[in-house]
Amino acid sequence: MEEIIDLQEYWRVIRKRLLVVIALPLIAAVTSAVFSFFILHPVYEASAMVIVGRQAANKDNPGLDYSSVMANQQMAKTYETIAKSQTVLERVANQVGGGATPGSLSDAITVKAVTNTEIISINVQDPNPDRAALIANTLTKEFSARIMEIKKVDNVGLVDAATAPQVPIKPNKKLNIAMAFALGLFAAMGLVFLLEYLDNSIKTAEEIEELTGLTVLGIIPQFSALNNPAK
Repeated sequence: MEEIIDLQEYWRVIRKRLLVVIALPLIAAVTSAVFSFFILHPVYEASAMVIVGRQAANKDNPGLDYSSVMANQQMAKTYETIAKSQTVLERVANQVGGGATPGSLSDAITVKAVTNTEIISINVQDPNPDRAALIANTLTKEFSARIMEIKKVDNVGLVDAATAPQVPIKPNKKLNIAMAFALGLFAAMGLVFLLEYLDNSIKTAEEIEELTGLTVLGIIPQFSALNNPAK
C-alpha cells in the first residue's frame, strides 16, 4: 500500500510540471536531428586487408610450418607500426594530395593486426568515400614498398583492395536522436523533482491536510478588484 502511495506522489509531482517533462526531451531530440541531418558531415570508412609472410610454397620453400605461422603473426604486429610510420604517411600524402598531411592521415587511418592471424586490416575514414578508398589503397601500396626497402623481401600480399563505401558510418542519426531524447527525459525528470524539492509553499487544501493531519473546514475565496462592487 505504501508503494502505491509513493507512486501516486511521484505521479503528482510529474503531472504538476508535465509540460517540462514533455517539452525538454522533444527539444533535445529536435536539436539532435537538426545537427545530425544538416550540420554534421557524413564520414565514410574504406577498408583494405593485407597478409604478411611467405605467400606460396615452392621447391625451395615447401610450405609454412607452425613456427613460421606464429612468426608471421608476430611480424604482423611490427608491420602494423611500420604502416603508420612517418615515411609511409608522407608518401601517401604526396600521392593523394588535396591538402593531406602525415598528421591528418594518421588521425584518419587505423591499422590493426587481426588477432591470431597474419592479416593486417587498414581502415580509412574520410568525408569523401572515393577519397577514403584511394587513401587505403595508396597506403597498402606504399606500405608494401617500404617493407621491401627495409627487409629486402616482398612478403606483403593484398587480400582485399578498398572500395568506395556507399553508406556513411557516422553520424548515426537515429541513435543520436534517441540518445538526445533519453538524456532530455532524464534531465526533465531531475529538474521537475529538484523544483519540487525547492518549493516549500502550500498550494492546495490536500497538502495542508497531508502535512498537519487536520481536516480543512473551509476555504476563503480570492477576490479581485474587478469582482468587488464596492470599488
